[in-house]
Amino acid sequence: MIRLATVVGSRTNILWHFLTYYSDIVDEICVGVYDWEDKELSKEVEKIVEEFPKAKIVLRRIAEKYNWETVTRMYNEIKNQHPEDWWIIADDDEFHEYPEPLEYIIKDCEEYGWDLIRGGFVDRIGPDGTFPELQPEEDIFKQFPLAGFFRYPLSGACPNKVCILKGYVELTSGQHYAKIDGHTTWKWQGWNHPLIAPYKKYSVIVNHFKWDATCGERIRAVANTNRENAYSEEYRKMYRELAKSRFKIDITDPRFMIEEVGASSYKNWDKLINIIISI
Repeated sequence: MIRLATVVGSRTNILWHFLTYYSDIVDEICVGVYDWEDKELSKEVEKIVEEFPKAKIVLRRIAEKYNWETVTRMYNEIKNQHPEDWWIIADDDEFHEYPEPLEYIIKDCEEYGWDLIRGGFVDRIGPDGTFPELQPEEDIFKQFPLAGFFRYPLSGACPNKVCILKGYVELTSGQHYAKIDGHTTWKWQGWNHPLIAPYKKYSVIVNHFKWDATCGERIRAVANTNRENAYSEEYRKMYRELAKSRFKIDITDPRFMIEEVGASSYKNWDKLINIIISI
């Protein structure tokens, strides 16, 4: 059985799209609900989840808002329920694109003794670099037809992501890396680790649909917490850069490697993954 773990926090407008996308890919979707003391999402999430037979809420936590370390602990707790099974790890705005059918990739991993596959962000954006209002039940890839790499150049946010792994493997903060035998799989320790599939054979495009019309408010709210466990400084940098451009990405900036892709694959992925592994 292939399971997916996700944690839903401040944003629920994308959850229907997320569950629709992954319901055709995995056998079971395990949802964690991260409630804050001043905002309860459980009922809203339950209403969406009940539409999807493969999805179920398996964990709830009430904690301080925007604590990303809490989110990572939730991911580890969810997948540790089945430590020998294969898990997909994806925030609710992360839509994976695999280089081969998922079943084939996992079979190959089992044959060669790999327990983890990594990938990296491709930022999705609206027409002409805009931040559109996400429409319910409309193809999300068509709503965000442009793809590129602007978050890291603008804020220094880590673009690495752990995407597929055995349940026993411990995720580190932000789900960017994993800890194996007490060591964080960072840079060369990660991309060359014997338990991690070689990136030239398997790396996952993580289509990142963070950038809708609500992202400005959300980014500013995280920045204003002024906490290390919320990565507030990183969010503050991002907000300042977006405010300069009035929340529109310059699609001609060569740093951002913007392409119009729609539902097709990002053509510059081979070039971009080599940049990501160096970060």
